[in-house]
Amino acid sequence: MNTLKTTVLMAALMGVLVAVGGAVGGQSGASIMLIISLVMNLGSFWFSDKIVLKMYDARPVDEANAPDLYQMVRKLSRNANIPMPRVYVINSNVPNAFATGRNPENGVVAVTTGIMQALKYEELEGVVAHELAHIKNRDTLISTVVASIAGVISWIGTMAQWAAIFGGRSDDEEGGGIGGLIFTIIIAPLAATIIQMGISRSREYQADESGGNICGNPLALASALTKIEHYAKFGTMEQATPATSHMFIINPLSGAGKSIMNLFSTHPATADRIAKLQAQARR
Repeated sequence: MNTLKTTVLMAALMGVLVAVGGAVGGQSGASIMLIISLVMNLGSFWFSDKIVLKMYDARPVDEANAPDLYQMVRKLSRNANIPMPRVYVINSNVPNAFATGRNPENGVVAVTTGIMQALKYEELEGVVAHELAHIKNRDTLISTVVASIAGVISWIGTMAQWAAIFGGRSDDEEGGGIGGLIFTIIIAPLAATIIQMGISRSREYQADESGGNICGNPLALASALTKIEHYAKFGTMEQATPATSHMFIINPLSGAGKSIMNLFSTHPATADRIAKLQAQARR
């Protein structure tokens, strides 16, 4: 069901992209935007992991300098039946973790120093299993593509806004006139954000379930989520940005658990995730 929902939402996002192209410049505008989007997606496909690891100043570790973590990842990757991913550590007291990489053969798991100190061994296993599930399900690629498309839509909306402020034409016969301008500046970026958040939430539920199966202990993952959310409410990762917050197991931005509108949340409510994991454990 989550896979179907993700497919529908991604199709909707592409529809918004095409509509923005038509609103800005008709068929020629849509063609240009699609080309830009493809170039951005290609760049993201090859370099997104390097960019995000550099952004968080993550350092690679191996069995010599992080034996427990490395052996844990190796064991769980065997359970998941995927190649051993590269392992990175981020120097942050705030417990969190994320996965990246364009496919299972180029997967990366990154954890903070804080999460290794705050969680019990079996809880950390649950977190690592969750991240390996993202790699196995190719969520890292999906999130990159979705973020790129949404980024293009937001970028064009911003450009259209500045064009309107400085006297850009709004009566282009090929475009959508004032209605198209309003759609491009306000409606399209908002719709893209909502769709992007919806896709992110769907993938988190699936990664929780798959992670529970990989580690064999859904309750350990549930316990880890409780602890990580607690720390996220009172501490912020200095490097965290809204553009990358969807990658983490729990939103790393301050006050992540106090969102007024769940519609704009990158993650499902932690209580809902825990309830699903508890039901999985009973099964």
